[in-house]
Amino acid sequence: MNALLKTAAVLLLTISLAACGGSAKEEKGKLGDLRVKLEQLKKDKNKLESEIRSIEEQISKNDPDAAEQVKRLVAVDTLAPVDFAHYIDLQGKISASGVGYVAPKGQGGYIRAIYVSVGQRVSTGQQVLKLDDVIQKQQLAAAQQGLSQVKTRVAQLQTVYERYQNLWKQNIGAEINVINAKADLDAATAQLRSAEAQVGQAAEALDMTNVRAGMSGVVEEVNVRVGEFFTGATQQGGQIVIVNNSSLKAEVPVPDNYVAKVKKGDKVLISVPETGKPAFPSVISVVGASIDPKTRSFLTEAKLPADALLKPNQTAVMKILDYQAKNAIAIPVNTVQSDEKGKYVYVAEKSGDKLVARKKAVQVGEVYETLIEIRGGLSGGDVLITEGYQSVYDGQLISTGNK
Repeated sequence: MNALLKTAAVLLLTISLAACGGSAKEEKGKLGDLRVKLEQLKKDKNKLESEIRSIEEQISKNDPDAAEQVKRLVAVDTLAPVDFAHYIDLQGKISASGVGYVAPKGQGGYIRAIYVSVGQRVSTGQQVLKLDDVIQKQQLAAAQQGLSQVKTRVAQLQTVYERYQNLWKQNIGAEINVINAKADLDAATAQLRSAEAQVGQAAEALDMTNVRAGMSGVVEEVNVRVGEFFTGATQQGGQIVIVNNSSLKAEVPVPDNYVAKVKKGDKVLISVPETGKPAFPSVISVVGASIDPKTRSFLTEAKLPADALLKPNQTAVMKILDYQAKNAIAIPVNTVQSDEKGKYVYVAEKSGDKLVARKKAVQVGEVYETLIEIRGGLSGGDVLITEGYQSVYDGQLISTGNK
């Protein structure tokens, strides 16, 4: 009885310790136990299958009629060389190469009118909004008035100079009068050029109140209203954003373990699930020069064609071609089985007037989706058993259901 109590106490203490700090180890231990159990079950399965096949073989040898009764119904496929390709499947997003904020030429100002709305298509140079222009108009009017006065002054001095010059040619008057008139005219002409420049500057300042699109595209955002101050961008982003969907690209982060496999110019297939369209062929145009320390990945880009269904920030699935083999043998991956000697498949072969299953060792290559590349052991024309292969043995009579 005491021994039983001691054993119970030890068990309770063990459970308590495990609950306090051993949960992670316990989970790891359970996972290990499951793996061991799985391997044992696989061995038991292989052993049972081997025994079943051995018995069936003995029956086949000793009782041909019984052999006909245990004939297996299978499905087959005649192999032919194909072009096999392996891709790295990754997910990213669509981004627009042409995304721009509308910005004023000058310091900005208060908005008097907005001429565009979200979803509207605009072209380069099209007026987007109008800023307050009262001061600029006043400055232009003053500059134009000043220019007009200087022009009048220049015209007067030109007349005076010409008169003194004509009198001097007739030997009337003094030469100093001609010299002084020419100096006054030159000074006024310089003032005229300055006044013209001031008018030009004032006109330019007035034109700056007309804010125009710097690129063609579709208005994506209008984050400002009449009466608010417009600068083009704030801490929250652009006040008016234009997106050019004719220049789209897929941006996809690639795990750093593929750094030796992925390079600029690699062929890719890009699909956008929401569109329901086939994948777009493209090539990698940009490969990031650094690894993101948080995601342990580097950025790649590939251009996309212009398409009304493609939008920035849509999910894009990129398949990067990293291996291909011409005229290869590729079979369903589930038809390949394993034993202690390696990989094998079952094929159907003629034995006299009967069809039998034959076990063939194979050398496998790359696997992609449901197909596996066979680098040795099979060739074009071989008839692969694609269904029922789990329950046949080497030499067993089979039937494809065809008479």
